[in-house]
Amino acid sequence: MPTLPATFAEAVITQSARTQFEAFLDEHRSSLNACLDGLTEEQARRSLAPSRTTLLGLVKHATFVEKVWFDEAITCRSRAEIGIPATPDESFILEDHDTVAGIRKAHHEACEASRRAASALGLEDVVSGNRRGPLPLR
Repeated sequence: MPTLPATFAEAVITQSARTQFEAFLDEHRSSLNACLDGLTEEQARRSLAPSRTTLLGLVKHATFVEKVWFDEAITCRSRAEIGIPATPDESFILEDHDTVAGIRKAHHEACEASRRAASALGLEDVVSGNRRGPLPLR
């Protein structure tokens, strides 16, 4: 259960930290998604390194990460229940039906769900569903 700050000053500091936390996450979410701006399907799927790494695959992986950190960790549901791959490596794999529009939409929806899931928690509240064990939301 979230704890209440003892003083007004603590409340302001807590809110400021929360605002910074959310702004930092949203800036990174937006920047990653913007990497797909103006790309064709072929360009978004092109690997420029000897790996599965593509811009579209990175955004698909970021969707997986949102669900791991803000669904699995908070709700303690399994990855199978959430409908995500068992491992991070699998989250980069692009299926034939994956498109720039579809992956962007899934990422946007995962980010919105993350915001909702974390909204009632404080930065120091502990979430227990992470595979590494209990961790503070921060």
